[in-house]
Amino acid sequence: MSFSLYRRPGCVGFLDDDRDYLEMLGEVMPLGWYVRLFLRPVACIELLHREILLREQDVWTQQEIVSRWHEGASLVPQILRYWRENGTARFALTQVAVVDYAMPAMSGIRVLGELTRWSGARILLTGRADEQLAVSAFNRGLINQFIPKQSPDIRLRLTTAIDSLRDRPDAHHQHIWHGTLSPAQHALLEDPLIAQALETIAAKAGWIEHVVIGMPFGVLALDAQGAVGWLQLELAENLHELAEIALSQGWDPSTVQEIRLGKKLIDLELGLALGPSHQPQPQECLLLAGETGCLYAAAFAVNEAFCPGLTHSFSKFLLAHSNRAVQDDC
Repeated sequence: MSFSLYRRPGCVGFLDDDRDYLEMLGEVMPLGWYVRLFLRPVACIELLHREILLREQDVWTQQEIVSRWHEGASLVPQILRYWRENGTARFALTQVAVVDYAMPAMSGIRVLGELTRWSGARILLTGRADEQLAVSAFNRGLINQFIPKQSPDIRLRLTTAIDSLRDRPDAHHQHIWHGTLSPAQHALLEDPLIAQALETIAAKAGWIEHVVIGMPFGVLALDAQGAVGWLQLELAENLHELAEIALSQGWDPSTVQEIRLGKKLIDLELGLALGPSHQPQPQECLLLAGETGCLYAAAFAVNEAFCPGLTHSFSKFLLAHSNRAVQDDC
């Protein structure tokens, strides 16, 4: 287990020629998901094909952020600008496609075979007679998982499988943001104990989107209401340097000593990135102990002037797309 360097919510698309079954799926899937229901294979394929270019453009946008960082631009304000300027468009991109195998016009495997350039996750719903074909499709890499359609616990099996795939790191995003990390930083993020501790922090804080960066080292995170938080991460060997910088900026000796001992962190680099409107403050620190080392972590709020806000929030996006009507386009 490693902590994802970039994560955000997206669409879960279902394709089935049985309208009643589709409507049932729409009713039982978690309300916190953006769900689209397709009755026609062609409509589903066309949508996912259109998304290929949008996904590529999004990857390019993130790559440009890191390229500008290599040229001297700070990462934090660029990421915040990306979130504000994108609005909610990135939340509409499909992360997982759940496709029925047995459809009269086109089999589920044929549908997925049409999506060679689409990089989302794939689940095939099968009947008893389809399982050997599904195993073959899995072995060929056409699908990530298959689930018997008539399973009595279909809701639990589907939501568990989809949740796992929604949390799966995107390879392109991982590669981009890995480029901002030092080998020591990345090694600690791959430590299973530290990764689990960060997942716990993310869940408790209600993050729906986050990006891990190396300069400054930490996690810039977005909640469902469009507020931004900063989880500052420090290696043990960097605490002394952070304390000395705090001392040089006039912080009192007791605060400086708490920073040196790993009891508190102060967001000096975040303040440098955001400018005078962000006033650094010391915060209580957590020790994240792993098998390969440890990290010190402290949470800071980001001034709402820099945040996407409720207008461009995931909660407002979900509200605008709460109608899970079956799309019957030919």
